[in-house]
Amino acid sequence: MPGRPAPSRRTVLRSAALTSVAGLGAVACSPGEDGAAPARPTAPVDLGADGEMARGTTRLDRDHHVVVSRADDGSLKAFSTVCTHAGCPIRKLEGTKLVCPCHGSEFDARTGEVLHAPATVPLVELPVQVKQGRIVAGTGA
Repeated sequence: MPGRPAPSRRTVLRSAALTSVAGLGAVACSPGEDGAAPARPTAPVDLGADGEMARGTTRLDRDHHVVVSRADDGSLKAFSTVCTHAGCPIRKLEGTKLVCPCHGSEFDARTGEVLHAPATVPLVELPVQVKQGRIVAGTGA
């Protein structure tokens, strides 16, 4: 039968290895086991009692992808913890630094600013307020 010659054993093995590496790369770039995290909460997120959050502290809500911080002057700021680089949910807070597990981007949890690439866009700021003694962030806050 005319046509192309059969590939060599080396070509077949190289193709199989590259396919495996490409698959690992796709998994490493994915946002997590549960798919892409929404960039913003779709409902208000209760972040705890207002009186339990001291000035100068930061709190991460891993389930709702939100971080809230209280400045020394008592004001609150909240941000989505979905990485602006590839949409991965950030679940690691080191002091006031958020660290993305996918590619190592780092963000300041107090300002949302990028501290370390590959991300270049700050985190999405969320509305936050105290309602009935509770800190609430996101839509409807």
